Amino acid sequence: MTALLKARNLTRILPETIPVTLVRDVSLTVAEREFVAITGPSGSGKSSLLYLLGLLDRPTSGTLTIEGRDTGPMNDAELARTRLEMLGFVFQFHFLLPEFTARQNVEIPMRKLGRLSRRQMRDRAGDLLAMLGLADHCDKKPYQLSGGQRQRVAVARALANDPPMVFADEPTGSLDSKSSEQVFQTLRDLVTERGKTVVAVTHDLDMAARMDRRIHLVDGMLADADDD
Repeated sequence: MTALLKARNLTRILPETIPVTLVRDVSLTVAEREFVAITGPSGSGKSSLLYLLGLLDRPTSGTLTIEGRDTGPMNDAELARTRLEMLGFVFQFHFLLPEFTARQNVEIPMRKLGRLSRRQMRDRAGDLLAMLGLADHCDKKPYQLSGGQRQRVAVARALANDPPMVFADEPTGSLDSKSSEQVFQTLRDLVTERGKTVVAVTHDLDMAARMDRRIHLVDGMLADADDD
């Protein structure tokens, strides 16, 4: 499989009075069409690593390439553009804007990227919501949706600009078991049916065991990983 993302010796240190190391010397490769779990105890650096891989934080040291492009020299505008074009995000809490409908929330990344007309954005948002079983909920606001439905809207939003890679941070952590399974299957389908790469932080070891590969962190370092 073709490597989509490569991290080498990634380290993230908070420059406090007593420096705090969140991620230490992590090297890994993620290929196209992989479904990868990041696991570890609370405070092990799982989300910190995900934020580095997703270009939401900059590393203190180390390198990160996406499709062969070194992200280190990129300025803030270039990083933002790369995130819009290449990466989608789903978090534990959906972060949908409450004053917007489901369709309008999905349109937000498309508006930021600025490639499509208003009609094209509306149509694409509707198609994504329909793909995720929400065709009848396009014009509802978040408070009118269940937790699982809101999270599927967040998945649709992550797919708005058709990125090759989706990052999910505890995407089922706030859901009941039925909704969790629906969201898990949605993420699995992104890989098997849509050819996406999905990297998900999860505390659910049963869920992690059903994914293609697991990266396990302890104290910010790789403890065991099916990786190179």
